[in-house]
Amino acid sequence: MSNVKGLKCISCGSEYAVEGMQYLCEKCGGNLDVVYDYGAISSHLTRESLAQDGNYSVWRYWDLLPLSDRSNIMPLRIGWTPLYRAERLEKELGLKSLYLKDDGRNPSASFKDRASSVAICKALELGFSVIAGASTGNAASSTACLCASLGISPTIFVPKTAPQAKVAQLLVFGAKVYAVEGSYDDAFDLCTEACREYGWYNRNTGYNPYTREGKKTVSYEICEQLGWKVPDTVLVPVGDGNIFSGVWKGFKDLKAVGLIDRFPRLIAIQSDRSSAVVDAVLGDGIIRPVNATTIADSISVDLPRDGVAAVKAVKESGGTGILVSDEDILQAIVTIARGAGIFAEPAGAAAYAGLKKMREEGGISDDETVICLVTGNGLKDVKSAIKVAGEPIIIKPTLDAFMEQA
Repeated sequence: MSNVKGLKCISCGSEYAVEGMQYLCEKCGGNLDVVYDYGAISSHLTRESLAQDGNYSVWRYWDLLPLSDRSNIMPLRIGWTPLYRAERLEKELGLKSLYLKDDGRNPSASFKDRASSVAICKALELGFSVIAGASTGNAASSTACLCASLGISPTIFVPKTAPQAKVAQLLVFGAKVYAVEGSYDDAFDLCTEACREYGWYNRNTGYNPYTREGKKTVSYEICEQLGWKVPDTVLVPVGDGNIFSGVWKGFKDLKAVGLIDRFPRLIAIQSDRSSAVVDAVLGDGIIRPVNATTIADSISVDLPRDGVAAVKAVKESGGTGILVSDEDILQAIVTIARGAGIFAEPAGAAAYAGLKKMREEGGISDDETVICLVTGNGLKDVKSAIKVAGEPIIIKPTLDAFMEQA
């Protein structure tokens, strides 16, 4: 932990030593951020040192992670997901450079493995015997997957409406699963209460400060995979805001240690049926709860638990927020599948839906280098994909029947 100086409240600035597990600010209840000694890190983390590192996973960035014990690292490869140049989609949109970061290639098929990897390792460092978490599905299945690789069975709370494929992952990986008759927010609150009552480790996003530390690694990878060229614009699907704040922290870390010399602007993409963060960005900056009903379950959140940090990140990056319809999100699943060969779940396709809308409205210029984060694989929610992919042609098993339809 020599590179970690402490924790700092995002809202009021109160500082805390790194002792035990501190979740929220004791003074205002705000979320906490890990503070690093960037001077010490920059003396040995360089482009040259990274070029010589053969560990292509989140752990290649160990110096910028809040961990001290490498023995807790899980055996699965997390991170260093493909960054694909989408040339056909570039032409369709009239863009100079468009890349899709396919985080559906992580072990549990979602971006959330980044957060879980660091959060779980931290739990083990601190000596917790039970790891718990609440999720609409991806954070939970990620926790279950990575825990399983270490022989651990976590306790998971999901809304009863979570997609069946995600619940199946939880059960297959051996998690103890509680399906809550309510929303994600209800599952989140119940998990938090249970962790307090039983002394469990709470992995909840936007509550546990170490989830952001895993998510920020995607920004490190983007810059390194682009040959240390900083993109102009990065579009990020937003639910509770933690991925967004993590992406921004990643770019800030890189600049602080001298690996990049400028920032991209970040664009927050939400469904108009789960719009709390973008409403705040386009309004007075205050997060207010909404009644989230979007088909994109991974970003369906009534009250974003890391919304304050996300709004701050939008403003600091010079970015903005964009709302898209569920219909546009579903269409984006088909567009990027047929245009780039990437199958995204609804939340994972939301960034592209936002890009398309921004191009139509003139919010992104022709000569920009643009990144869309694809945060989860489409097999997570097949029912949504089928709604827009069409139906197979049913025929009898004869050549004549085929020729009639061909």
